[in-house]
Amino acid sequence: MNENDRDPKPEEGQTLTILAVDDNLANLSYINKQLSGQYAVLSAKSGAQALAIAAARHPQLILLDVDMPEMDGFETMARLQENYALRRIPVIYLTANRDPEIELKALDSGAKDFVTKPFQKDVLLHRIGLQLRMAQYQQLLEDTVKELENSMATSFSGLIECRDGQTGGHVQRTKSYVDLLGRLAIDKGLFSDSLNLRELELISRAAPLHDIGKIGISDLILLKEGRFQEEEFEAMKRHTVIGRDIVEHMYQRAPTQHYLGYAGKIALSHHEMYNGQGYPEGLSGEEIPLCSRLMSIADVYDALVEDRIYRRALPHASAVRIIKEGRGTTFDPVLVDVFVDNDALFERKTSKNAPASAAT
Repeated sequence: MNENDRDPKPEEGQTLTILAVDDNLANLSYINKQLSGQYAVLSAKSGAQALAIAAARHPQLILLDVDMPEMDGFETMARLQENYALRRIPVIYLTANRDPEIELKALDSGAKDFVTKPFQKDVLLHRIGLQLRMAQYQQLLEDTVKELENSMATSFSGLIECRDGQTGGHVQRTKSYVDLLGRLAIDKGLFSDSLNLRELELISRAAPLHDIGKIGISDLILLKEGRFQEEEFEAMKRHTVIGRDIVEHMYQRAPTQHYLGYAGKIALSHHEMYNGQGYPEGLSGEEIPLCSRLMSIADVYDALVEDRIYRRALPHASAVRIIKEGRGTTFDPVLVDVFVDNDALFERKTSKNAPASAAT
């Protein structure tokens, strides 16, 4: 797993960690002495060392000296800002330079505060406490908004479940399978140019909307128990384009909700096949968006191991065999290998998702 993609969230009860960065060892020793009673203090004597420690340890706040050789505070800050996880860590500059232009430049660079040296302990502790509380409040606000957005997407998708006769929970199960398959791929270093934990979070949030286009399909087709006639299947296939159009309209109304960009791709392309024999566009191989290739395996696996109106659920082993047989034809062969190598994890997740009444 790429350390640079982890969000810096301390576990409950964990001592908050401060990273102090200064090329002067005496200054680092002094900062450590002043703060160690309340925080766990890490020390770095250069910008490069600070970046390595921040990526590995994810401190809750960084005290950053401005004037350092080789990589000064501003360059270090710029490097922190380039990383999704690290740019969320609040930074307070520490410097003996009292030039107002330096202070303005520091704040413009993305720092949360600016403290001149020599500093008073109580002042620094107050500034640190303030920024930590602000960071925690911002995280709580973001989590709350995200939970509301996820609830809306899942509830909307749940309406589709009610219409097409699927057993409840399909959207949540497929979301969990997409997330698991994506994390396993990241752990193996696959698709590193396009998949990391940040992107996977957006893909997972988008997954529940994959069948939203079914809202535009007639119940006579959606609830049919037998095989589709050719014209019925052609009508059914339209749910991919309808879903894409619905999500694109949502995205236009809410352009800051970037997961909707993935939702539109997934809605349109989750029935494409790796050999080009899928629909609606006949895409093949890597022409199919990676998010849709993840969704395809998750969607089919859930369809196989759950009861449907036209058949009973298959055993996990049978579902794995069917997906393995689709390697390179229906499904991305790399993702199939990841799935097959870790199929026990999917079986455990299937059992965990099963309703209590099913455990007889």
